[in-house]
Amino acid sequence: MSKVFSRIGRNRVLQGAAAGLVALGMLLWWLLPLGEDPPSGTITFSTGTQAGVYQQYGKLLRSALDKDMPDLRVTLRTSDGSQENVRRVATGGADFTIAAADAVETYELGPDNPGADQLRGVARLYDDYVQLIVPRDSDIESVADLKGKRVAIGRPSSGVRLIAERVLKAAGIDPKKEITPFADGIDTGPDRLKRGKIDAFFWSGGLPTQGLQKLAETFTFRFVPISAGLVAKLHDQGGATRYYRATNMPESAYPSIQNGIAVPTLAVSNLLMTRKDMDPRLTEWITRTVIRSRDGIGTQVHSAQLVDLRTAIYTDPLALHEGARRYYRSVKP
Repeated sequence: MSKVFSRIGRNRVLQGAAAGLVALGMLLWWLLPLGEDPPSGTITFSTGTQAGVYQQYGKLLRSALDKDMPDLRVTLRTSDGSQENVRRVATGGADFTIAAADAVETYELGPDNPGADQLRGVARLYDDYVQLIVPRDSDIESVADLKGKRVAIGRPSSGVRLIAERVLKAAGIDPKKEITPFADGIDTGPDRLKRGKIDAFFWSGGLPTQGLQKLAETFTFRFVPISAGLVAKLHDQGGATRYYRATNMPESAYPSIQNGIAVPTLAVSNLLMTRKDMDPRLTEWITRTVIRSRDGIGTQVHSAQLVDLRTAIYTDPLALHEGARRYYRSVKP
């Protein structure tokens, strides 16, 4: 009888070990294609300004890529933001980047923009929220109140500049004549506001943005609402404004500033993008790492937690790159 139970015990152990191997195999299939060496070489990733979400996300993604593809060298290049990022990839100045969908569409619709037809999507990442910041005691209560004020509207090739000028026009303000414009981004705008050198500044980024979190530690400011009615007027401008959606910045974005109050504003989706001629196998691996690293990166960049396998495939206005398509097909239930 003891021998029978011994055999039964051994069988159960073997069955458990076999089940464990199957589970391990499935895990390895998810992490790395079985029997496939990781891609190697060098790529350039265009990020954004210091203290911005693109820059922070790019650094963390590079660390994740280093783990998955140790022989792949990833060079990060700072930039003004979305507009410069799109042009860099289109013209070969960078291989991968992040850019807002409205900046992508604007480039594609523009006259004589080289490489526009070669742009391809890798993943839809997270939404940027437009944030209009003023001192707490400012008399600016609406976008229309910016007339005659000193306003930072972002660097010339940034996505912020693109949106800020459109928002001002929708509010009936000529951004070239009826404000004093400054070309500050999230790297310099907060300090200039704190020192009273500007009256307000626009920022468009994931929530929360590190540069504004730091400002909140030493300076009391508030957000000026951008109403749904103003967003509707933006849509009347046509073209890439169709990518703007009216929403609320949740009260949890900057708790010490918002005091439990959500702020009406607009949002636009961000896309990870590359060119049509990028190696499909490399692009497939990078897509896998982007999805896999969501939770790890999300512990430091909150907006990265919103990267979702179910929505990542929707990279409008860009067609999916073939390598990204392969990855999404491989994990389709």
